[in-house]
Amino acid sequence: MKIYKFLSLFFIALTLFSFSSCSSRDDDNPQDTTPGTLQIKFENGFNNLGDIVLNQTTQTSLQGQKHNFSTLKYVISNITLIDENGNEFKYNENNPDKGAFIIDQADAVAGIIYVNLNEVPKNNYKKVRFGLGISQNAYLLGMDGQAEFWNRAKQKGMSWSWAAGYIFVKLEGKYGTGSATTEFMNHTGNMGKVTENNTPDLYREVTLNLPTTARVNGKIRPSIHILADLNQFLSGDKPLTLTESNAMMMGSSQHLVDVTNNLTKMFKVDHVHND
Repeated sequence: MKIYKFLSLFFIALTLFSFSSCSSRDDDNPQDTTPGTLQIKFENGFNNLGDIVLNQTTQTSLQGQKHNFSTLKYVISNITLIDENGNEFKYNENNPDKGAFIIDQADAVAGIIYVNLNEVPKNNYKKVRFGLGISQNAYLLGMDGQAEFWNRAKQKGMSWSWAAGYIFVKLEGKYGTGSATTEFMNHTGNMGKVTENNTPDLYREVTLNLPTTARVNGKIRPSIHILADLNQFLSGDKPLTLTESNAMMMGSSQHLVDVTNNLTKMFKVDHVHND
């Protein structure tokens, strides 16, 4: 009987110890406010199938045109993380030098372009919002607030050579009916001050729900995997056809406004890793 009681107490103590150990590991220490890092992965594809290969991967639009890309670049900025209670952490808002990134398919590693955010407050995040392009508020900061990014944009060919301003999305490649053989070049973006120039502002913001909470702390670096469906370029909310009149366009014409509006719908979060 004594042995039975001893073994019972031993197993109870062992169970309590195991539960306490698991709890201490599983439950974040509320006193620990150490910030963490968060990674966003962008994977460009067609129809939610990722890894576009430049000059090779071809898609047929709703209008029956075949097209592929030789150049595929876009600017992401003003990243905002939204927690379970709706509170927002704005990552270097309107500060392109620290908070703007150029997503260039030519830089993809196994189809992925990586964006790393540092010093992110510890929290559980349920949504992410980001800008496609550079906001006018950021642009109007002048060289003091965007000198480094301006140089990066120039090196990456994401600024206009004849006017002050940024290219937000650069799409180049070929299109055609039977096969993609005719060159096209669509560059969207803003030149200078849109109000003074009386031109459309093509900067857009996109908000995405996360299928799994991104848990940022000092030990966990979440990774948000975003798929960008470039089929939206010509087969989005407004189906578009490339012609001689719009295939070689730069700036903010109505065609490029339509392209921009289509592309804002191309993003979705595929999954989140917490590790």
